[in-house]
This record gives sequence, C-alpha cells and structure tokens, in this order.
Amino acid sequence: MVDLKQLNDEQRKAVEFVGTQQIVLAGAGSGKTKVTNYKVAFLIKKGLKPDSILALTYTNKAAGEIRAKVKELVGKKADSISIGTFQSIFANILRTEAKHINYRDNFSIYDVEDSLSLVSNVMEALGIEVDGLTSNTVRHRISYLKNHMINPVEYRKKIAKTKKDKLIADIFEEYQNRLVANNSMDFEELLLETIKLFSSKKQVLQKYKKKFKYIIVDEFQDTNKTQYKILKLLVSRSCKVTVVGDDSQGIFGWKGANLKNMHAFKKDFKNHKLFKLEQNFRSTKTILTAADSVIKNNKDQYVKTLYTQNNDGEQLTLIKCADEKDEAFQLAKYIKKEISKKKLSYKDFAILYRTNAQSRALEDIFRKEKVPHTLIGGLEFYRRKEVKDVIAYLRVIANTNDEESLLRIMNFPQRGIGNTTVTRMIAFARKHEITLFQTMSRVFEVIDIKERIQKNVKGFRLLLEKYIELKDKLSLGELSRALVDELGLIRMFKSEHTAEANQRIQNINRLLQIITEYSDANKGATLDEFLEEVSLTSGIDMYDEEKNAVTLLTLHSAKGMEFPIVFISGCEEEIFPLANKFSEDTSVEEERRLFYVGMTRAEQKVFISHARSRYRFGEVAYQSRSRFIDEIKPAALEEVNGGIGRKANRKTKKELFYEYFNSVDYDDFDQDNKVVHIGSRVMHEKFGLGKVVDVTGVGDQVKATVNFEGNNVRQLMLKFARLKILH
Repeated sequence: MVDLKQLNDEQRKAVEFVGTQQIVLAGAGSGKTKVTNYKVAFLIKKGLKPDSILALTYTNKAAGEIRAKVKELVGKKADSISIGTFQSIFANILRTEAKHINYRDNFSIYDVEDSLSLVSNVMEALGIEVDGLTSNTVRHRISYLKNHMINPVEYRKKIAKTKKDKLIADIFEEYQNRLVANNSMDFEELLLETIKLFSSKKQVLQKYKKKFKYIIVDEFQDTNKTQYKILKLLVSRSCKVTVVGDDSQGIFGWKGANLKNMHAFKKDFKNHKLFKLEQNFRSTKTILTAADSVIKNNKDQYVKTLYTQNNDGEQLTLIKCADEKDEAFQLAKYIKKEISKKKLSYKDFAILYRTNAQSRALEDIFRKEKVPHTLIGGLEFYRRKEVKDVIAYLRVIANTNDEESLLRIMNFPQRGIGNTTVTRMIAFARKHEITLFQTMSRVFEVIDIKERIQKNVKGFRLLLEKYIELKDKLSLGELSRALVDELGLIRMFKSEHTAEANQRIQNINRLLQIITEYSDANKGATLDEFLEEVSLTSGIDMYDEEKNAVTLLTLHSAKGMEFPIVFISGCEEEIFPLANKFSEDTSVEEERRLFYVGMTRAEQKVFISHARSRYRFGEVAYQSRSRFIDEIKPAALEEVNGGIGRKANRKTKKELFYEYFNSVDYDDFDQDNKVVHIGSRVMHEKFGLGKVVDVTGVGDQVKATVNFEGNNVRQLMLKFARLKILH
C-alpha cells in the first residue's frame, strides 16, 4: 500500500506532483531514495501503466533496491517497470534494435580493463612507443572524448595540435574500428550508439517516446553530456520527467559527469517546478554544521538550507598522525574504543580515503590488530584473472568476433600457441579481412606455423565450436560447469598446491555458483544477458552490508551509503584535495564536494585523520594538512595527537621499504598496479630492492632497466619478472 503518511511535507509534495517537469533538489540524508520509491509507486497507484515508467539510476545496486521497495508498495506490478542504469537500459534497447545499428545483437560489452587491453594491442599494432604516452593515458583520453561526444575525426581536425595528440587520434580511430570488428562496445559506446540510433532512425525513437510516459533520473548531478542528450531525445510533449539530485554531491567530473546539466535542465525545460528536500534524517546537528561550513566555500550553488531534528551529537575528531602506519594504528584503536563505549559492531564503521593505494597500510595494520574488514573497490571479483579467463571463454562462445577475449584465452590453459603464432594469425586475418576466429579454421594456410601448432589451434577451435553449439541446448549453469571441467582448470590449480591456487579455485567455484543462481532466478536467460550483467557490475554492486566487518572504500564509492561512524583518512594537501598534476580532471570545488559527501555519510560521529609524512611514489613526502580541515567551523572540531612526537621504533627508509614490500602479496601488484615508471621503487625476489631507471616497449614486450642494491643493473621483461611495485 502506498501510504504517504510515511513522508514529511517536503517529500510528500514532491511525490504528489504530477506536472510535466520536475527537479527534486535532495540534500544529503534527506530521503532521496525514499522519495524516488514512493514517486514510482504513487504513479502506478494513479493509474499509470508500470511498463510506461523508466527509472534511470547510477548503479545496479540502486536499481535493485528501488525495484525491491516499489514491489513492497505495489506488488508484482513493479516487475514491469524499466529500472536500471543508463548503460543497462540502453544496452538492452540496442540489442532489441540491432538491425538498425552497425552491431549484431550478441555484441560484447568491454569494461575498463578490456578497453585498456584493446588500446595496448592497437598501440602495439601501430608501432606507437612514445615516452609518456601509456595505454592507460590514451584509454582515459578516449573515454573523456567519447563522454563529450567527440569522435576521432573531430578530435583530429579541431583539437589535436601536438605530435602526441595526433598519435592519440590514430589510436582512437583504430580503437573504434576494432570495436566494430570485434562486435563489441565499451561503456561510452553504448550511449553514443543509442544517440546515433535515436537520431538516425526516427521510427525507433518514436517507438520509445510512445512507450515511456514518465521518466525519472536519479543522481542527476552525475549525468554526463551523452546521458543528458539521450534524456532530451526521449522526452516528448506527452512525457513527464523528474530529475533528482544534489549539486553539492556532484563528484564524478573525472568520469565525464557534467554538473551544468542541472542548470541546463532549468533552461531546456522552462515549465519545470523545483522541490527542495532539506530535512536531513541521517546526521547529527554538529555533523551538518561542519559539512555546511565546508561546502559553503563553493560558488554557483543552488541555495538550500539543510536542517535536522536529530540531537547535537559529538564534535568531529581530528587525529594527527606520524605516518600512514601510525594513522592505520590510530584508526584501529579508535574503532575498538568506540565499539567498547557505544556497544557498536564492526559493520557500523567505514574508513574513507581519496585513492585506492591508501588502503594498503590500513589492511596491513588491521590484520595485525585483528580488526575484521572488507574492501570495496580493490581487486573486484570479476577482475580477478581466473574469473576474467572463464568469462572470456563465455564471451567468445557468445560472440566469436570478440578478438580481445579470444586473445586472452588463446593459450590458457597452455596449449602450445605462442605469441609468434598469434601475431602471424592476426596478420593473416587483417590481410584477408576476416576475424581471428575465422583464421583459426584456415590456420593451415598461415605461413610459418608448424604442423604441431596448427593441430593445437584446430583443437582449440573445435573445443569452442562444441560449446557454441551447446549454448542453446544447456542451461547457463550446465554450460559453464561443463566448460570449466573440460578445460581442467580446477585440476590444474589443485596440482600447484599453493594458497594462491586454492584461492583461484574458490573464485572459479564462486563464479559457477553465481552463474547457476542467475540461471535459476532468470528462467530462459541467455548467455548474452548474463555477460551483459557481469560487464555492467561494479564493486559496490556486490557489497554485503550484513557482513560484520569495517568497510574500507574510496570516497567516490561511498556515495549513497551511510554508517554510524565514518573515518575520513589521508586528509593532506595533494592527496585530498588531489593535486592537479596527478589528475587533470580534478578541481578544488569537486574535491570539496567529495569531502562534503564523506562527512555526510555519518550518522553519529566523524573522525578525520592526517599524517605528517607518507610514502608516495617511492619517497618519503612531508605533508601539510588539507585545507578542508581549516574550513570546518572550529567549534565543531576537536584535535587529538596520534603518534606525532613518538621517537621510539623509528626505522631507516630502507627498512621501511622492505617492511612494506614484505607485507603485501605479489598478486596484488600483478593485477592492480601493472604500470611501472622511471623512478618507481620495485622489489625482486632474487635481486632485492631497486629503482627503475628506464622503461621500453609496449604491451607484453615492456622491459624495465632496474638499478638494484650494490649497483646491480638488470634489464627485466615485466611479463615474467614478478616485480612488486611501489607507486
């Protein structure tokens, strides 16, 4: 039942409004999600057909929560509502309308890692090897350009000025060609193809304009240019639209989000009505006062005044620490103290930080201090090598054009198909304008491939063809289990008899369980649908909030979450706010909004910490505390000393390097920190501690020249060197 008595006056008015265009300006903790849930339910109660409602969210997790809550309010009618992220909703539309686009309906969706791999392969194929032009830099640039609707031709003609710019234009152009050839789209392409479809096929656009009578966009402040363009295309004269957001919480500019969309909406939809949700139900008065004193330093904001009927609460506590290890120790100490004092659980605590690298010291100390913790945004489950490998097999079975996935599994498990063979097959494919998969059936025509290897390639293709034929005859669970069993992956890892191999077995078994559960819950679901869900799943979507552990996560990942106690760590200049030299997309105002988001995640208490010194890029850096600390109203903040002033147990820089490298596993570095730079500190299991003095090559051919202790200079192939890297 839709009982609007559950809402306050501000919320109820926003829900009951049924005019044409609406902006809901929802301050932090003001019940934004609740309003969205009730809005959808209210529309259905008023007679709107559920399948004519489109609700667009920022994460899959948010979409799932909205659907579940609306189902509580209106029952099974909620199943017919289109609820999801921009990418998931429009990927589904693109598959339905595939005959109108330059892709088949079984296209693959590339995540960031897949895109990075494609960029690397393109750079290698084009022979581009320029100092300072890494595959990661190029991928980030391509993503930025696509989010701003700039194609390779426009970039080359209007923007590219320097030699590097022109090389990026070459890579960008070939990257786009390879996406089409691979029948694959990256996240940005999903939206660009939707715009092309709606702009060029008016009958298709009219079909969806007719279908959707009411559109709701959540987290509107984090939409980008392409998303707003799609919204404007879809909204017809008869369609009503509600956008919900908060300009004070716009934190994804580095992903292409455009805060100006909120102001553009006012101009583009002149008949809109503005509703403000200003009562905060989450935080104490003191937390709100502190947050407001910081965010008011930003200019050009919507005017809103948050208030709360909660109690005053405690002051924020600023912990001054000696270094990052002391900071982690102090945080563990205060967590234990708060648990004892307030009878809280570990799951009531979150530690937020600006960059993922800051979690390492926290994890190390928390293990030693026996503080249970869970990490969000580290090495996500679907990015683990063994999981990506199995997914790559499934992708090729679903889409044989997916060259990136095929390259990944060509010699996994090892079947005697080396890089030289693969290079010759790719050259043959390009010459004859066929796919790599098609080349495998003509491998006997490829010059200079030995007969033994030709048989291996043929055997591999027959294996894939077997499962391509089975994919429509078996359930997803049966198909994946049969495939993993025939590949012998579990047996292979068992034979290694290592803890790492056992973890890989657990991950594969977990993946098989996920596939089976998905298949059981979604009768008749196709392999394409499962792979789409996997590609669009983020770390936050798999977060288990019932697990009794301290949550470690970046401030960006914390958006939309709340905890009784929040720690904001690493509050030092050049870390938070992040220095422009490390990210050209950062601005002080966006960093301040991020700080505001961090503070307003807390219900009862906020701790802020900063360190006097911290290891950064292989050197000790002496830090000054963040300017945001000084913007907090003094009466709302108490300062305490952590480890500053202690002289005992000081170690040499060399001892600290060894301690750090010995505290982390190689696997973390292998999959999470692949890039080495001149000046990087590294650890080799045989040669010890060293400093990188030169880097050459691209892709799998990258070599690093390292000066190890005792002036022992070595040139190492990174693919095999198993270096631990300190960034």
